[in-house]
Amino acid sequence: MSGMSVASEVRGSSLPRPRGNSLALSLRRSLLGHPKTVGAALLLLAAGAAVLWYRVQFSQRLTYSTAPVSRGTVAPYVIASGTVNPVTTVQVGTYVSGVIRELYCDFNTLVHKDQLCAKIDPRPYQMIVDQDDAALATTRAQLAKDKANLDLVTSVLERNKKLLENGFISRETFDTADSTFRQARSQIALDEAAIQQREAELNAAKVNLGYTDIVSPVDGTVVSRNVTQGQTVAASFQTPTLFVIAADLTKMEVDTNVSESDIGAVRLGSEASFTVEAYQGRTFHGSVVQVRQSPQSVQNVVTYDVVSEAANPELLLKPGMTAAVRIVSERRDDVLRVPAQALRYSPAGQAREQGAHVWILRDGEPVSVPVTVGLSDDTNVEITAGAIGVGDPLIVSEHAEQSGQPTTSPGQSIPRAPRL
Repeated sequence: MSGMSVASEVRGSSLPRPRGNSLALSLRRSLLGHPKTVGAALLLLAAGAAVLWYRVQFSQRLTYSTAPVSRGTVAPYVIASGTVNPVTTVQVGTYVSGVIRELYCDFNTLVHKDQLCAKIDPRPYQMIVDQDDAALATTRAQLAKDKANLDLVTSVLERNKKLLENGFISRETFDTADSTFRQARSQIALDEAAIQQREAELNAAKVNLGYTDIVSPVDGTVVSRNVTQGQTVAASFQTPTLFVIAADLTKMEVDTNVSESDIGAVRLGSEASFTVEAYQGRTFHGSVVQVRQSPQSVQNVVTYDVVSEAANPELLLKPGMTAAVRIVSERRDDVLRVPAQALRYSPAGQAREQGAHVWILRDGEPVSVPVTVGLSDDTNVEITAGAIGVGDPLIVSEHAEQSGQPTTSPGQSIPRAPRL
């Protein structure tokens, strides 16, 4: 009886109201009102304490990645693909048809101007030369004969003229002698013209005979041979190409297809550099020597041919290689520059400010600095005005990390308050 009164006093007494979180209040009520649930309450209390400990130990912190302001070169460029070719390429063909009798040049043969590279069978053309030579001799002999005849008719005409004056012959006889004289004189002119014709035919035959010798027109290197010994070549409708000779392989050019959106940035004399797959990691340098006006349209894509020249003293570059070309449109050296990524950064949850800004990490806090930009090459941006200097740490990115884990970012970090 006394125990019940004590319990009543406890339940009816005005106890102080517990303070703290709702979890502790629920636990205290459970202990006072329901003694049988003490085990469950203790378990709930342990779980809450574990959650609180985890949040405190593994709270998030914000890490900034930074890059310094520097001085250097800013050079925007145009990227395109192209093909490596010799500066001067000569296609050696044949003017006459026939069988290739001899070959004196092959791939990679170093040749000199007027050097014999191939020989077409000359016998058919030699026969024509002989025939025309004989025809010329016949015409000349005919001229000699007609000259002798002219001398004869001239003497007859002079004699008949005297006889006519003395009345020994008729006028008709004299006129006949005069006509014969004029015909003989005209025959001389005809023979002389025939001789000129025969001489022209003989010269043409000799020229064709000379074309049976296929010679190099320049000093250079044979880069292509399209015939073999014994092959018949026909030059009836189109001159066949027998050899391709590069005049000088120590100087090469790159024919580049530049899109119409980028052609406005390309100028004569612009610095050009390119790489080829054969020499990974090696860059070849040259300059733009020609921007051709003729457009090339493929599937409604318009490009323009830009030619760049480059030295090739080691003969590493081969004709036909595919080149990845970078043409510098403008260049400024020793200027204040920042990474392009720094201009794109803004703190999370904050609206982007108007104009160009960069964020500098000062005393662990990001500070916005307005700047004026100049040239950009997609990697660095020129800064023409702004309160920044060489070495200032620019924020380029941020990311959250758990405080219970080691920081691997090279940037500085600022802890964020735990979320309870």
